[in-house]
Amino acid sequence: MKRIAAVFLSMLLMASLLVGCGSQAKLQDGYYTAQASEFVHGWKEYITILVKGGKIISVEYNAENPSGFIKSWDTAYMQTMLHINGTYPNEYTRYYAGQLLEGQGEGRIDAISGASSSHESFQILSRAVLEQARKGDSGIAIVNTDH
Repeated sequence: MKRIAAVFLSMLLMASLLVGCGSQAKLQDGYYTAQASEFVHGWKEYITILVKGGKIISVEYNAENPSGFIKSWDTAYMQTMLHINGTYPNEYTRYYAGQLLEGQGEGRIDAISGASSSHESFQILSRAVLEQARKGDSGIAIVNTDH
């Protein structure tokens, strides 16, 4: 009898651990944002995701200046960066966001040459926004993106 009770209790404990692990990794439906705590070179980066049915269905990654102007809309900045770095914000922000969407937060995000600093910031911000989605916390996560 003691053996049956011990087996039952151990199975119950294992089941509760598995349920706990599964619920921790599940993304809660809603909009979630993680934003850099500071402006870097005049821009503050952010990621916003939309989760529906436990899956990421939309990702926006960009940066804004103090007046709210979006970095990927700045054509002068784009031309300068393209000439110097070989890429520009409208290209790498879509690329990084697309990888997060495709991998659903589980895959590796490959860097684009010329946008390695933004890649590092994206990695930090994406971890924070995914944690927000796991907790169901729709407040904006303010994140130190120093790297």
